[in-house]
Amino acid sequence: MQRGGGPPMMMRPPEEYNLKETSPHLGGVGSAGDKLTTTYDLVEQMQYLYVRVVKAKDLPAMDVTGSCDPYVEVKLGNYKGTTRHFEKKQNPEWNQVFAFSKERIQASAVEVVVKDKDFVKDDFIGRVIFDLSDVPKRVPPDSPLAPQWYRLEDRKGEKVKGELMLAIWMGTQADEAFPEAWHSDAATVPSDGLNSIRSKVYLTPKLWYLRVNVIEAQDIIPNDRSRFPELQVKAMLGNQALRTRISQSRTLNPMWNEDLMFVAAEPFEEHLFLGVEDRIGPGKDEVLGRAVIPLTSVEKRLDHKPVSTRWYNLEKHVMMDGEGKKKETKFASRIHIRICLEGGYHVLDESTHYSSDLRPTARQLWKQSIGVLELGVLNAQGLLPMKTKDGRNTTDAYCVAKYGQKWVRTRTIIDSFSPKWNEQYTWEVYDPCTVITIGVFDNCHLHGGSEKSGNHNPARDTRIGKVRIRLSTLETDRVYTHSYPLIVLLPSGVKKMGEVQLAVRFTCSSLLNMMHLYSQPLLPKMHYLYPLSVMQLDHLRHQATQIVSMRLGRAEPPLRKEIVEYMLDVDSHMWSMRKSKANFFRIMGVLSPIISVGKWFDQICHWRNPLTTILIHILFLILVLYPELILPTIFLYLFLIGVWYYRWRPRQPPHMDTKLSHAETSNPDELDEEFDTFPTSRPPDVVRMRYDRLRSVAGRVQTVVGDLATQGERLQALLSWRDPRATAIFTVFCLVMAVVLYVTPFKVMMLGLGFYALRHPRFRQKLPSVPLNFFRRLPARTDSML
Repeated sequence: MQRGGGPPMMMRPPEEYNLKETSPHLGGVGSAGDKLTTTYDLVEQMQYLYVRVVKAKDLPAMDVTGSCDPYVEVKLGNYKGTTRHFEKKQNPEWNQVFAFSKERIQASAVEVVVKDKDFVKDDFIGRVIFDLSDVPKRVPPDSPLAPQWYRLEDRKGEKVKGELMLAIWMGTQADEAFPEAWHSDAATVPSDGLNSIRSKVYLTPKLWYLRVNVIEAQDIIPNDRSRFPELQVKAMLGNQALRTRISQSRTLNPMWNEDLMFVAAEPFEEHLFLGVEDRIGPGKDEVLGRAVIPLTSVEKRLDHKPVSTRWYNLEKHVMMDGEGKKKETKFASRIHIRICLEGGYHVLDESTHYSSDLRPTARQLWKQSIGVLELGVLNAQGLLPMKTKDGRNTTDAYCVAKYGQKWVRTRTIIDSFSPKWNEQYTWEVYDPCTVITIGVFDNCHLHGGSEKSGNHNPARDTRIGKVRIRLSTLETDRVYTHSYPLIVLLPSGVKKMGEVQLAVRFTCSSLLNMMHLYSQPLLPKMHYLYPLSVMQLDHLRHQATQIVSMRLGRAEPPLRKEIVEYMLDVDSHMWSMRKSKANFFRIMGVLSPIISVGKWFDQICHWRNPLTTILIHILFLILVLYPELILPTIFLYLFLIGVWYYRWRPRQPPHMDTKLSHAETSNPDELDEEFDTFPTSRPPDVVRMRYDRLRSVAGRVQTVVGDLATQGERLQALLSWRDPRATAIFTVFCLVMAVVLYVTPFKVMMLGLGFYALRHPRFRQKLPSVPLNFFRRLPARTDSML
């Protein structure tokens, strides 16, 4: 039993892997004049000088052609931002915003210069200078500052021809111009790489399960009439291909009645291709007819009611007319199917252990939200160098957060081991038993994706670490500000890559609705009415992650495949000796209280503490004489334990635990095996050694499973007459016990059994008991095993 006053404690991770509570100066706590709005109160305030260059007019002709090629430079100390230039245009329009971090400003004035692009040297047209002390301050929700016309001046301060429309103000990262602005800390990034450093919000494509129930076909015309065809149906949707089993009815009107499940994404641009194939040899199939079904014509089903079936003509070659419609034929083979888009399921695209969304696909089935999740991504500290640029180590870090269908990506902070983002995002919450995932990555595409890695493959953004926060572990309306260790597992071992500081708040709009959710099924009801097999779910999840990574990779800036797969834990199902050990010890941790209770009861039975044993006798006597007190006593005991442990309730969210994961105790070969590709790419000697090790472990597991099977078969042997003498003894014993129990009051019988179990060691013997000896002598089916 647990001794002492507190609850059972897990082994503490090393200090460097601990979660640290922080006290950042959040925006909602500033002075009245600098206070941010409540929509941006989970991040620290960051001051920026904004310059919006709108357009110019009446610019003088600078070329012999009587025109000019204007562009604008915005200069502030050592920082310089440049607009795009226009060819031969005296009234250009740019509408570009430049943002300069106030903490890096070392000048007292900002200079906005209009220049003419030339082959040799750009010509000066005019400029406008602003003293920073005169720049107005703007704090949302104030309306945007209206741009004004300013007359251009020459280098001597005299007015020249031409006017420039611009606006200049001091603001914060809450300004709506912030996401699309050019930033001074990204001045070294070329123009073709600017898109890859901006913050962005992405939405997961709406995913549906497509159910194709292949019922039968008619009038199939085989190419070889000398044999009965072995017919199956192959269905293809994009990169997904599935086949039915071969029809058991060896006729030209085969039947299957088999379901094939696919993942489809809106908008439904792809077509479903069905083909009836004849298996003429191993790995050799002959197509006897095809049909094409556009997904836009497929019915959407929201519940378990069956949709109507349809016949489709099968053709040797599907012909499409000029309008994209399939040409009709007067006679053809036909296939009978029932097809629908399932809106009552939730399409699983992430690991079920870390699901962030459990709603069904169809919006009509969504319940109202129960609250709001707000995340402030403040900064990172102590990041390790991730790459070498120009002979020095550097890191260009950004964060990605995923919850529900919404992904967010912060801007990239260039060349900093302690980047400050201070960006805040919000999600609607529909279920508290969900997880938000935050990942930190190093941007390797600052030059428009042209960077190459050492092996001449396209560069991949490098993972720095990941944090998961389960909403159900958070108290409502409380702001959690913690510094989370960024821990990654590498082939060389576990490594801390730095820390990321987050502010999290879960606000509940209806406590009653949230409590009610704990009584509801975790997944939509279709998962229970028509459950999908584990194999189907695994295959469909793989297809869903492929679709999501492909769609997000086509966005601008792209959320690349390696990012999406890391956030969705695509490889979580792969075998790992380390994970197997960790899960085994997790099971032992769950069973340890039961084992502790068994040891405690053994001590009671052996009178190690006579006073405790006597008290247990008295308690047992009361419960047997008043059995109606048993359940109330149990629930009262559990209630008191819960109230007692409330004093030691967790004050911070759970985080990655290196000891629980057995990341520190794994040897290098086990980690190398975990990071191996599938199929393996290791030398044959290494694979043979690992195979032998796996056989050794599997042999022990096999022995345990066999022992469990043996005990179960011995129970069955009690009445199976496999051992006639043992079964005869047991049946006679059952008859005697039935008679004894009929004539003996139940309370007397329970008292007798209880006091016998709690008898003093003087009346015990060290040999096994008679019932245990009898049970161990029963036969099992091990004799029949080869």
